[in-house]
Amino acid sequence: MDNAIVSPRIALSFLSILRIYTGLSLLQHGTGKILGFPVVPSFANIQLSSLAGVGGLIELVGGILFTIGLFTRPVAFILSGFTAVAYFMVHAGRSFYPVLNGGELAAVYCFVFLYFVFAGAGPWSLDALRKGQA
Repeated sequence: MDNAIVSPRIALSFLSILRIYTGLSLLQHGTGKILGFPVVPSFANIQLSSLAGVGGLIELVGGILFTIGLFTRPVAFILSGFTAVAYFMVHAGRSFYPVLNGGELAAVYCFVFLYFVFAGAGPWSLDALRKGQA
């Protein structure tokens, strides 16, 4: 496929769509842990001062900032590290293979966030609005 047929404007729009979808997906983890919605049985008794509670706060605040595209690069850097740590703390000990240890989502999140460290937020973001590029 020739890349010339894909408009850079369309590609940047899809970058924004990927950012928004990924941010909303992560946000659900945070709201499930901190606000109890959506109801996830394994998140029922999480204390805010626990490691899972702190992770929930990172997912909640990071998910909001990432979704709206505010401070995207530093937030993506933090979230990439956070999801890498989550992968190794929660999943990697179960098996070397992500498909067996249940860590596919954490691994994908890690690399998607790392991509946004370098790519930026895209045109549909508060970062672009602040820079006059929206």
